[in-house]
Amino acid sequence: MDRGGGGCRILERIATWLAAGALLSACSTARPPTPAPLSPRIGVASWYGPGFDGRPTASGEIYNQEDLTAASATLPLGTQVVVTNLDNGRSVELRINDRGPFVKGREIDLSHRAAGILGIVRPGTARVRVDVVGVPSVRMAEAATRGYFVQVGAFSQAANAERLRQRLAMNYPDVIVEELGAGDQRFYRVRMGSFETRDQARQRAIQSAGLGLPIVVVRE
Repeated sequence: MDRGGGGCRILERIATWLAAGALLSACSTARPPTPAPLSPRIGVASWYGPGFDGRPTASGEIYNQEDLTAASATLPLGTQVVVTNLDNGRSVELRINDRGPFVKGREIDLSHRAAGILGIVRPGTARVRVDVVGVPSVRMAEAATRGYFVQVGAFSQAANAERLRQRLAMNYPDVIVEELGAGDQRFYRVRMGSFETRDQARQRAIQSAGLGLPIVVVRE
């Protein structure tokens, strides 16, 4: 009886060790939890260009008012956002590379190019929603491998993006639609590429400029 009882205790210990090992193995291979998406921001957007064009931004880049960039007082530099004009539904994807706006009550300062796409140049300001679709660490990690793209639009409706893709695909074989998630919001950007160099992407942008689209070269 004593020997039988000792054997049971040994088996219990072995089972405990095996269970603990399985738990440790599961913990070692489990992926870290996905960060919760940032909530969209609603506020007033303005734009800046003349007087700042050619000057260094807070990120160290030289400001080009015809790039798809924006200034934010709070979002980390390098953050990728989609800004939607709440008055007309137009959207554009931008990268935060500067600090501002410095007028109380304003949420984001757009480049001249971005303001033109959103229809904000003439009124000067508009109510917008700002959705974060990429954080700096992720974008920078991808930058070394993805290259340059010719971006031709960002849409909140997949059907609109697909129609544009089909239109461009009649002439170009490398048109893609990428889905971006921001919480429960989805956006669809249309791009051509990728290209190894900016010059190659710029040549494609020049070729397709006659389509009347807000075409811009971006690096990922």
